[in-house]
Amino acid sequence: MTMSVTHFIEAYKGKPPWDIGRPQPAFEELADAGEITGPVLDAGCGTGENALFLAARGFEVVGVDAVEAAVEAARHKVVARGLEAEFLVHDALALEGLGRRFATVVDSGLFHTFDDRERGRFVTSLAAALTLGGHYYVLCFSERELREGGPRRVTQAELRAAFDHPPFRVLSIAAAEMAANLDGEGRKAWLARIERVANP
Repeated sequence: MTMSVTHFIEAYKGKPPWDIGRPQPAFEELADAGEITGPVLDAGCGTGENALFLAARGFEVVGVDAVEAAVEAARHKVVARGLEAEFLVHDALALEGLGRRFATVVDSGLFHTFDDRERGRFVTSLAAALTLGGHYYVLCFSERELREGGPRRVTQAELRAAFDHPPFRVLSIAAAEMAANLDGEGRKAWLARIERVANP
């Protein structure tokens, strides 16, 4: 079952569990390891913490989200912190509409909101935004997370079914944690490293 935009609009009337006020540690580790190159697109950026972290590291960053309230919050943060980043209200299933290509796309909790049909659309959308040789890093809930609530769980097999064929290939899928503001504990996740290796 897909999680509708309405669900997220309602969530941002309060403080969503994924809005932790800091970047996800998994993306900090990727940046520290030198795996991220610019320009960067943060797909499903929320209030912008991952994008702002990368902007502070000197990357050219664009963040997109379908929820206007989240994008407005990100825009306020970028001004308050004196950083350079662009935040847009935009559908992640139509990234070709940006008219730009990026060397890195980061995804913190977006892919796991899609139903099967939307997954296919997202793969096509992503291919339109990622440069040949570019990388997509996705952090998503895994089936190892057994606590109730939250988004659809994603298996390694599902990630490979979506991305381990042209124009992409899966480089690695590793156990990770998605930080949340619910109870001080993170949620079990996968961090997948995916490369665009061919033209569609």
